[in-house]
This record gives sequence, structure tokens and C-alpha cells, in this order.
Amino acid sequence: MSGVALETRGLCKSFGALTVADDINFRLERGARHALIGPNGAGKTTFVNMLTGLLSPSSGRIVLGGEDITAAGQAKRVKLGLGRTFQINALFRRLAVLDNVALAVAERRGVARRMLRAASMHEDVRAESMELLATLGLAEDAGIRILDLPYGKQRLVEIAIALGLKPDVLLLDEPAAGVPSLESHRILQVLDNLPEHIAILIIEHDMDLVFRFAQRITVLVQGEVLVEGPPEEIARDRRVHQVYLGEQHHA
Repeated sequence: MSGVALETRGLCKSFGALTVADDINFRLERGARHALIGPNGAGKTTFVNMLTGLLSPSSGRIVLGGEDITAAGQAKRVKLGLGRTFQINALFRRLAVLDNVALAVAERRGVARRMLRAASMHEDVRAESMELLATLGLAEDAGIRILDLPYGKQRLVEIAIALGLKPDVLLLDEPAAGVPSLESHRILQVLDNLPEHIAILIIEHDMDLVFRFAQRITVLVQGEVLVEGPPEEIARDRRVHQVYLGEQHHA
């Protein structure tokens, strides 16, 4: 069985004359803890949107768990094990934390469409959702509406929702964005405790979080992979400092 969870081969994306992804060859190993970094405008979000099916590549292929998903829709990718959180908070803000997570669990179990009442009323769905919230330290917040939660906890609920779909690959788009630095350690703690078999790719500006979390880092610059390697190698790479890190990270 291949050790690659997700792979792109020669992935390109152009909008007219503007090339935002240029021949990206990328491998995410099974169970990896991988980070994608790069300056603003490097093409990170475009790359992730192609992985999730939000955007179609101009050329190249995307392979998930050995299956070519280049032409697959977003829902099919989720069913094949691709989970993601969004940079822009996409929760049902007036629903309780438990209801938000239960909707994802019910969807995966195929019972969502049979439910006229809240997903969390379904006993099995409720039990699984509560277990998930407990693993993320959110059990006490189960009955609280999203809009009454601190922002850092909202980001944790997003991760809980993504995990409710039981992904093999989890894409976390800036999980610490907008989160006070005091709370970002909670997010790091949660990431460290996620199931080992899940391959995790985080796209993140917080260099401290990146270097503490990732075992491997890919640096994207102007739609191309500049360099990829373990954190200590990336921290020493002069090109990376020139284009991106500067004084942000003293490694």
C-alpha cells in the first residue's frame, strides 16, 4: 500500500495571463504533519482550493489515496476522506456547538436527510459528537451557541466538524488566524493529539505554530515550490529568509 495520502503532479492554475500555480509537485505522506507556508500572494489558498475541488486546475493531476480526483466534485472528495477547515469561519452561528458537530457526523453516517429534528437528537450521532468534543476539550461548551463562544474555541469547533467526517487527510487553512496568541497553544495542543493515521496539512502564517507542529514544511513562492524539507532545514535556508521569514522566526 502506498505511503502517499495526497499527491499533486504538475498542478497548474492560470487566470488569463496570471499564473497562480506553476507545476506544483507535492506529496503528503500518510500520517504526515506537514505545513505549507509562503508570503501573501504565493498561491497557497489557490492550491488548497484545487485540492478540495473548489477550483479546477488548468492542468496537472490530484491523487487522493491512490485515486485520481482531479475531476471529482467537493462532496465526492469528502466521501473519499478529504476534510478541511476554512480560513473564514463557516459555522452555524445560532446553533449550539453540539448541533454544529452533530450535523457533520450525521452527514457522514448518511442519516442527515432523515432528520427533521436537530441532528444531535439522534442517540448514536449525539454520543459520537460528544466524544469528539471531549477529545478537543470542548465538552463543557456543547450547549453554548457558536456566537457566544470565544473565537479561539470557534476554530476548535471547526476542527471538530472536520474530524466528524472521519477524514484520512485533513487540510487546516490558517487554524490560528485571528486567535489570540494565548489561545493558539490550545490549537497546537489539539493538533498534537489528533489521531496519528490522519495526514494533516496546515496552511498557516503563525511561524511559531508552524515550526512547533510540522515535521515537514513546503515553501510556496509565486505559485512554485521554492523548497521543501524538515523545519530545521527550512529555518536555515537563506532563500526562505529572503522571501519570507525575515525577522519573524529566530530559529
